[in-house]
Amino acid sequence: MKKALTPKEIFSRTMLYLVVSLICIFILYPYFVMVCTSLKSRSEIFSMNSTVLPIKPMWENFLEIWKRAPMGTYMLNSILIATGSSLIAMLCGIPAAYALARMKFKGQTAFLGFIIVSQMFAPVVLLIGIYKVMSTLHMSNSIIGLIFINAAFNQAFTIWLLRGTFMSISEEMEQAAKIDGCNRMQSMFKVLLPMAAPGIVTTLIFIFINAWNEYTVALCLISTDTFKPLTVGINIFNGYNIIEWQYLFAASLFAIIPVLIMFMSIEKNLTSGLTAGGVKG
Repeated sequence: MKKALTPKEIFSRTMLYLVVSLICIFILYPYFVMVCTSLKSRSEIFSMNSTVLPIKPMWENFLEIWKRAPMGTYMLNSILIATGSSLIAMLCGIPAAYALARMKFKGQTAFLGFIIVSQMFAPVVLLIGIYKVMSTLHMSNSIIGLIFINAAFNQAFTIWLLRGTFMSISEEMEQAAKIDGCNRMQSMFKVLLPMAAPGIVTTLIFIFINAWNEYTVALCLISTDTFKPLTVGINIFNGYNIIEWQYLFAASLFAIIPVLIMFMSIEKNLTSGLTAGGVKG
């Protein structure tokens, strides 16, 4: 039998739900406006009597953007860039984070400081240098060039976050694996990585989203329309004289959906590997 809540507890919960609801409304309201605007006609958007809700939803706007722009190509490019840069960042970041978490070597503190400092530089500050390097390597107008750039800019974040994840796992688990005959690499793959799965998945999500949303570098490096990611490609609806808001917002919704689906499919499994591999089977 559940214990009855006191008036103070009822008031506290009510206030908590109220605050959470207000925060959710504040966060979700721009997306609500985006959806409503994508369903309006051009005349309704610029009308003086226009309201947030569309008078007559224009569902054909979502079909029109596929006729006006190669949305499929843009989305495929974004998927390739985000997936490729995430895999490269993780392949390089996991060994580096493991070494920083488990090994002691000279200059370790300085190296950690360098990782933190590197996060202070935004891509736009290094844009001229990036362009010159990519031009020298003949990768200034290619998807593979954006993959390497995004992986490089997410590398410090990957190492720092995974190092904290590895340090939170007791070294005794790896020592037990060594007693059972595992070497360092085997103990890392069979014990440490399964236990660090939530942190690895979380890091992977953040890297993917950062690479998916990257705009500045792609805008400066990519000139060929067939190589543009979705964030740059939807600029086709942003003309010199007028912005086609209904198509721009409709295209922006398509840019949000893949990341939203990926997060919803993964978030339930964030803790699924927390103790996997921690006990000898």
